[in-house]
Amino acid sequence: MVAIQVRGVSAAVRDALAAEADARGQSLQVFLSEVLEREARLARNRAWLKRTRDNPIARIAADESSADLIRRQRDERTQQILDALSGSTA
Repeated sequence: MVAIQVRGVSAAVRDALAAEADARGQSLQVFLSEVLEREARLARNRAWLKRTRDNPIARIAADESSADLIRRQRDERTQQILDALSGSTA
């Protein structure tokens, strides 16, 4: 694990974060760690969506939602697996 230090945070921001952590029954460290993990996960998801949308092979319609995209790609992958298991080349 690495340590992250944030400088220049106002007392008001620190107090608000500490109050939120306390309301959740968490230490400030645990609360902030979860916030950072969530943000990192969202950043990875956004990067994946951008890569996928920028890929012309993905055939993504401009009005396709992220959920529809994931569902369609999952269905396509499932079909590929089923085809491979059945010996089909289609």
